[in-house]
Amino acid sequence: MSEKKDKDAKAKKKGGGKMAMVLGGAVALLAIGGGGAYGLVAAGVIGGGHKEEVKEDNRPKLIRKGEEDPYAPKAKEGEGGEGEGGEGKEMEGEGGSEYRTLYYSFADDFTSNLKDSDALVQLSVACSTRRDYRVMVWLKKHELAIRSALLDVLAETPEADIQNSQGKDRLQKRMTAAINKVLTQTEGFGGVDAVYFKSFIVQ
Repeated sequence: MSEKKDKDAKAKKKGGGKMAMVLGGAVALLAIGGGGAYGLVAAGVIGGGHKEEVKEDNRPKLIRKGEEDPYAPKAKEGEGGEGEGGEGKEMEGEGGSEYRTLYYSFADDFTSNLKDSDALVQLSVACSTRRDYRVMVWLKKHELAIRSALLDVLAETPEADIQNSQGKDRLQKRMTAAINKVLTQTEGFGGVDAVYFKSFIVQ
């Protein structure tokens, strides 16, 4: 009987040893797998651990007076203003804004009916930017879309709004916003600071 007990005890020990070995192997596999997964995540291979790419700010920049605009067209030989010494450089005043201003005149007048009125308005319009020359290029490039947006603004303007200077100021601001909206949709950035009326006729 004691032989039977010894055999049963040895069998239990062997079974317990096998179980411990299986459990130890499973724990080791989990540790190796977890370490490998952590390494892959840390390296950015899995789990979206990619580093954020830093995008360069490529929007038109403000240009200070006297600063060179890298996007401005180069003057051809013999062209340019006649500054002191014949250098052909632009003359900038020392006062006012520290930034240079460029103006863009729309080629044709704008003619539109006014909202809820038989009156017609005819405008000659220009706009300004203190940003680099890309804004000027974009204004020319997208002039058709901008004209359409400005005509929409005019058609939504009540006649009473254009009878006083405050109403005209609001119209200029709405026109500036419309131009910037078109430029933002097409180029990703507006850049127009203000709209100016070169002529303003109501009939």
